[in-house]
Amino acid sequence: MPEPSPARCPIPHDGIQWAARHMPMLAATMETHAAAFAGRRIGICLHIEPKTAVLVGYLAQAGAEITLTGSPGTTQEDTADALRDYGIEVVGHRTDDLDRHRENIAQVLDARPDLILDNGADLIEGVLARGGLSGLVGATEETTTGGLRIRSWDRQPDFPVIVINDSRLKLLVENEFGVGQSVVQGFMNATNLMIPGVHATVVGYGPCGRGVADTLARLGARVAVADTDPYRALEAVMAGHQVGDLIDLLPRTQLLFLATGHRSVIGAAELGALRDGSVIAGVGHMPWELDAGVLAEHTAGVHRSGPSGQERAVHRLHDGREIVILADTKMINLTAAKGNPIQAMDLGLTLQARSLAAIATGHDQPLATGAQAVPTSIDRQIATDLVHTLSRI
Repeated sequence: MPEPSPARCPIPHDGIQWAARHMPMLAATMETHAAAFAGRRIGICLHIEPKTAVLVGYLAQAGAEITLTGSPGTTQEDTADALRDYGIEVVGHRTDDLDRHRENIAQVLDARPDLILDNGADLIEGVLARGGLSGLVGATEETTTGGLRIRSWDRQPDFPVIVINDSRLKLLVENEFGVGQSVVQGFMNATNLMIPGVHATVVGYGPCGRGVADTLARLGARVAVADTDPYRALEAVMAGHQVGDLIDLLPRTQLLFLATGHRSVIGAAELGALRDGSVIAGVGHMPWELDAGVLAEHTAGVHRSGPSGQERAVHRLHDGREIVILADTKMINLTAAKGNPIQAMDLGLTLQARSLAAIATGHDQPLATGAQAVPTSIDRQIATDLVHTLSRI
């Protein structure tokens, strides 16, 4: 596959151009599949940062009309401004709260997209709440959290939704290796603390949690893992991590990473078991694994410090203990770092582009309605392309 030229991405922004230089698979994919997006209206909810802006720029260059919003707390404003300057409608800002985010989602849907690229299933949920959207052909969903949400609904979408995180390839490359590196980097940026020798607990040993746990261990942390799935717990044991029930691990935990994607994993009992001075960081897409209501009930006072996105909130509890929450458990790799490494995002966004093209043009076999994995033929072809790309380096 050809290497892209530095000027190939149309957005004139240093960070975006730097990312584009290292995303050859996405560039080649958009060369091949650009016609699938010409004249399309695409509604996007995605973390707005240079790597995702490369994809958005290519889609616009191909002739798509795009309305884009970010996820709460992760938008990089200079990137959003560069997209606006190019003529792309970007809705919302980094400081938007969840209520404002819902308004942003509604504005994206008001543009009546016929293709949706979602991140956490907010747009797809909005479509169902409206009783459907005329002309909508289908959607992609980036995250495991979004896939879980969709599959939990009583009413399923009557259009195809390709869940990118169901890709075996993405789980291996982006989630395990990319997330592991970027989460630990974000943690270190936000705290300036040492990793070697620390007692770290990772809750959830799916691909993202595995990447975080294994990266911490490589850097010298003493890592424990809590996962209720016996197969994942066994994987953690075989990787050399201590494994146990979360409530038993917390009294020794100094650093706590939340990587399950589920709500209220840390409730009253878990909060009561945490040692004084514990630091908590979020890995999953939504900041809901720590029950905010329970934390508020137990908190006597809060001291906040650090710049926006890297904020440290020291919660002094009624019993005198102090618990440190980083960025309100929003994704630490995006709030305090630059997200997943460029090469990993080249893979993930290539899966997005190929999957959107399959929905737009019709795949080699009809796509079912509802949530589904990336078609195997696409996944395997991109895996082959990635082997060739990495072998040339």
